[in-house]
Amino acid sequence: MNRRDALRIAMPWLVIAVLLAIWEIVCVAFDIQEILLPRPSRIFSVFVARFDILLAFCWDTLWTTLLGFLMAIAGGLLLGLAIGASPFIYSGLYPLLIAFNAVPKVALVPILMIWVGIGALPAIITAFVISFFPIVVNVATGLATIEPEMRDVLRSLGATRTEILLKVGIPRAMPYLFASLKVAITLAFIGSVISETVGGNRGIGFLMLSAGARNDTATTFAGLFAIAIMGVLMYAVCALVEKRMTRWAFRGEIVA
Repeated sequence: MNRRDALRIAMPWLVIAVLLAIWEIVCVAFDIQEILLPRPSRIFSVFVARFDILLAFCWDTLWTTLLGFLMAIAGGLLLGLAIGASPFIYSGLYPLLIAFNAVPKVALVPILMIWVGIGALPAIITAFVISFFPIVVNVATGLATIEPEMRDVLRSLGATRTEILLKVGIPRAMPYLFASLKVAITLAFIGSVISETVGGNRGIGFLMLSAGARNDTATTFAGLFAIAIMGVLMYAVCALVEKRMTRWAFRGEIVA
């Protein structure tokens, strides 16, 4: 590892350290009350002291998020392939998808609670719904990048429509798919936490809501930090899988 690579790896940590130091200094210099904005040192102490509790609630959020995310991958991939492969399906379903995506997902949570009750199921469905649309759009866009000239050449060589889709379309859509997964996993966390905050009985969103009701701002911020850590870790996993499976699609270094 050369100096440039080491500096590139260290840069995010340096930026985070500088921002936390500025945050700490501002809180001390202006004597900001903890109920308004706790100091990072206080948040860290609460994070360590209540690590077991945070871990238990984070696990509830993580598995509901991942389950909804996996459902979104399966459904989004299938529908994206269908939309990208057929102009009739595209013209019929794409406007409906756009209209559905425009609906604020927080407005769906009370309806889901009426239908399926409180608990993990509304969080799973919300994570699925909020992360579904980017996957569909990117897969369909990837299929649309097949040049008409290439299609004509493949057909002249005897390739069927299914063979073109499997051997050219799907590989061409892979970079688009993984780009959408990195966005969708963060959205899935947002969906789960929204559901837990509105009407859940478990999860990090429920913990933050309970802490906010007690004016325990430090625990609320500790929950925010926990969500951020989980989101970054899952983003890194998606970026690692992308780097291994679509290395052929990048001529230079992958920027995750």
